[in-house]
Amino acid sequence: MFVLLNLKAYDCDPVAIAEVAQEVSEDSGTRIAVAPQSARLESVADTGVETWAQHVSPVDHGSHTGSALAESAAAAGASGTLLNHSEKRRRLADIDGGLQAAERAGLETVVCANNREQCKAVAALGPEAVAIEPPALIGGQQSVSTADPDVVTEAVKAVDEIDDSIPVLCGAGISTGEDVESARGLGASGVLLASGVAKADEPESILQDLVAPIS
Repeated sequence: MFVLLNLKAYDCDPVAIAEVAQEVSEDSGTRIAVAPQSARLESVADTGVETWAQHVSPVDHGSHTGSALAESAAAAGASGTLLNHSEKRRRLADIDGGLQAAERAGLETVVCANNREQCKAVAALGPEAVAIEPPALIGGQQSVSTADPDVVTEAVKAVDEIDDSIPVLCGAGISTGEDVESARGLGASGVLLASGVAKADEPESILQDLVAPIS
């Protein structure tokens, strides 16, 4: 199972969380990656934790003020990027452009989708993984794996119809080891989470609980 921790723009210490994530990853043997704000990519990568960009733009070098250049993310230490998060929705053509930019820079990709049909559409573009995230459950107290398990199983089936080698991650409301175990039981190959760790008083204990059933 892959645990991808998106720190969004939360008021937290990304380096402290990255250090904890790296320690838990090493102790448990679980793959854990941290996606901080772009300005903190290098300092997070310096901790040794697997580091991801929260987004890259569908552009190459040139006149693109305000864009998130994939090559810059890679140079700062990122090894992967999220695309099309519910809080950063893109058109399908821009998702495709983002995937091309990520491939050019050597970044692994997870593309987010919020229903079965979107999962099929983004899977057809050839990302390394797809994450199913119903927007209504993001940041809430219920995880998608327990509140609406059919969404996860249908997402897995939808992606399998396009390419059964593409893994599916489960996002929205993931915060406990039970959530992670439920997601795995529904066919997910990993989880995408944010507030459950980024806003926690003791992120280390939360991460330890998250990986306990899968380590």
